[in-house]
Amino acid sequence: MQVKKVATYVGVAFVAFYLFTKPTQAAAAVNGVFDGIINGANQLALFFSSVLT
Repeated sequence: MQVKKVATYVGVAFVAFYLFTKPTQAAAAVNGVFDGIINGANQLALFFSSVLT
């Protein structure tokens, strides 16, 4: 349980460091994640609309 807590703190510290040292790259990474989620949702919607027609 203690290892999970330490890993969480290290992860949060890394994200904060990345945001403050490379904000442009961090924003691009977040945009990439959101674009991937939106693309996946669109593909899933296309699949279901194809199945239901």
